[in-house]
Amino acid sequence: MCEYLKSPMNYIGGKYKLLPQILKYFPDDINVFVDLFAGGLDVGINICANNIICNDINSYLIDIYKTFQNTEIDTLLKYIESKILQYDLSKTNAEGYLNLRKDYNLTRNPLDLYVLICFSFNHQLRFNSKHEFNTPFGKNRSSFNKKIRENLIKFHSKIQNIIFTSQNFKIFDYSKLKEGDFIYADPPYLITCGSYNDGKRGFEGWGVNDDISLFEILDKIDSQGAKFALSNVIEHKGKINSNLLMWANKYKVHKIDYNYNNSNYQAKNKIYQTEEILVVNY
Repeated sequence: MCEYLKSPMNYIGGKYKLLPQILKYFPDDINVFVDLFAGGLDVGINICANNIICNDINSYLIDIYKTFQNTEIDTLLKYIESKILQYDLSKTNAEGYLNLRKDYNLTRNPLDLYVLICFSFNHQLRFNSKHEFNTPFGKNRSSFNKKIRENLIKFHSKIQNIIFTSQNFKIFDYSKLKEGDFIYADPPYLITCGSYNDGKRGFEGWGVNDDISLFEILDKIDSQGAKFALSNVIEHKGKINSNLLMWANKYKVHKIDYNYNNSNYQAKNKIYQTEEILVVNY
């Protein structure tokens, strides 16, 4: 079994657990690979391609990756450890966490933001309307532990050749994508709601028009001869994404087997499932 690299971000909606199911459907030979909604980068760091571009609308997230690239790993680890000591960060010290959060919102140092994410509730990356980081403290749950440290070291070496961009998917330049190129899209899911797509975290939300715009872009990519794969959900808690269902019928659909333990519920003796799919044009 192939061993995949785990991102040190623990990003909500990350695809690490689904990599064996998703990557087996990806093309074998890729010239330019584009991860359009890169998030925690679990997909981007496990791709073999001549050129890799990872994009995300969250510029603060991309700034973390760029800073990782431009910082020697020993220097990076020393900085993280020094901040943990300076603020006495632990799984129980909420005051230290809040002090670092306050200071980060004044300085906007990307490495301080990463340290905050390590100790935040569920490792979430949330901002208010002023783009101030406001994720609560992850009491008794989150920390910069040994496993995350190991993942960061491996991650650091894998991202050196990645090109990072931070653009809205609607204005990303797709014009040069052609045969041999491949784009992966894992957007916010219309019929689910997370801290990254509810429109209340300092960045744009996600609605029906965004789904339609993305479908049109993928159709255009298909007409250019490039390949694409789209991760999405067609059913969730009794809701159906009918636009996705109709659009996907033009292409090949693979069902992804994943148990969302917190996304199923029982009402009136009926159990509602979450059905995730991978849509490909090849």
